[in-house]
Amino acid sequence: MTWVGDNLGLIWDQLSEHIYLAILPVVFGLLIALPLGYVATRFSWLANPLIALGGVLYSLPSIALFIVLPVVLGTQVLDPVNIVVALTIYTVALLIRNVIDGLRSVPPDVRQAAIAVGFGPARRLLTIDLPIAVPVIFAGLRVATVANISMVSVGAVIGIGGLGELFTQGFQKDFLTPVVVGVVLSLLLALLADLLIVGLQRVLTPWARVVSPVKAA
Repeated sequence: MTWVGDNLGLIWDQLSEHIYLAILPVVFGLLIALPLGYVATRFSWLANPLIALGGVLYSLPSIALFIVLPVVLGTQVLDPVNIVVALTIYTVALLIRNVIDGLRSVPPDVRQAAIAVGFGPARRLLTIDLPIAVPVIFAGLRVATVANISMVSVGAVIGIGGLGELFTQGFQKDFLTPVVVGVVLSLLLALLADLLIVGLQRVLTPWARVVSPVKAA
């Protein structure tokens, strides 16, 4: 506890960096996966290749990707951009299947009814397709967010890892306290992020909380 009290500033800095490096790629990944998934549902022949490509990208070892990206992007090894880009790739790889499956889950009769009353493609996507697809998309979003929070720590290998740097510090000094603090904060951060996503999903899908009279009976 003495170490924790003496290093609150360090812990806060590492936690803030961890949140930034984990959440920003989730936002970027979602913004990329949504249009890709939409295009794949419009041109069905693209769906399987995109899903397969996502599987291949997600299978890439994170450490190797963190090391190779500076060469590809022309950035410095210690540039946080490398972590953000790598985790954005992983996020897109995870989300693309969920976006495609979510948009495919829209009942054809619902889509046809929207077309019949004059909904254009953009309006139909925003007001019909995406709201119905939210549960499936958010299931992938929860997995991607928790995975990112975990993988950020791997970045400590190259000197940028948020809470992972506490692990490195503890192992180098053979001192367990920073490791325990890093693990506990990582778990709490993952739990909090998951709860926030579940809460946002409930806000976006109010109809899912309505219990039908037949079911209630």
